[in-house]
Amino acid sequence: MAEIELKQEGGVAYREAVPAGEETGDPVLLIHGFPQSSYMWEPVVAAAADAGRRAIAPDLPGYGDSPPDRPGTWERHVEAIERFRQALGLERVALGLHDWGGLIGLRWAFDHGSPVSALILSNTGFFEGQWHQMARAMRTPGQGEQLMDNLTKDAFAAMLRDFGGRLSDEAIDEYFKAFETADGRMGMLDLYRSGDLEKLRPYDGQLAGINAPTLILWGQNDPTVPVAVARRFEQEITDNRVVILEKASHFLYDDEPEHCGREVAAFLERQEP
Repeated sequence: MAEIELKQEGGVAYREAVPAGEETGDPVLLIHGFPQSSYMWEPVVAAAADAGRRAIAPDLPGYGDSPPDRPGTWERHVEAIERFRQALGLERVALGLHDWGGLIGLRWAFDHGSPVSALILSNTGFFEGQWHQMARAMRTPGQGEQLMDNLTKDAFAAMLRDFGGRLSDEAIDEYFKAFETADGRMGMLDLYRSGDLEKLRPYDGQLAGINAPTLILWGQNDPTVPVAVARRFEQEITDNRVVILEKASHFLYDDEPEHCGREVAAFLERQEP
């Protein structure tokens, strides 16, 4: 298995693995969501490198080992990805997205005209709709602050596992790093409070224009982003492959890491020139 290194660039921590031999395709850029970090992508980073791809997974500002850079808004994260891309000299990439990473990563790709040679979408959205109950609480002044002030690591673990996730204690430790400072916690509120889904209206129809093969890899047991959303992506994007993991939750990369790694590696190998 490829060795994963933890690196820093411009205040952003990231995990990277490179192939032992010649690279066989574009680099893979993997963007996590809330409340995770690049740690969630480790099985994919290693599997992609073993399949001949350089694989890179940043910690968004305020998550994992990247310090907060407030305000932690949707738009600011989009620009953070562009700065990171430029710093690493990335051009055409295969793009992997999960949860908020989809909302951030797709806006980045569309706004910056970033060429995407392949796309991996997991339990995310890019459609107008309604936020789930916890998101609504975080978006509500006073209620969100109270939630952040009272969130202990035990409560955090219970919250994630209540969503069906089979997260290890190590994963909980990694993901709770985002909540270890007051700035980190407030950055979470910045993100959700900037998350007005009507901001997606200018992107209507753009998914259909994605000229890249797409893997839609989904955890079936997700109460917040159900399989119906995967089916909508399937309708919008012509060149797609849908894989539904029947025993996985929203946190599919923690639930079934080896399975996810195999699916992503096989998908990337089919895209080799």
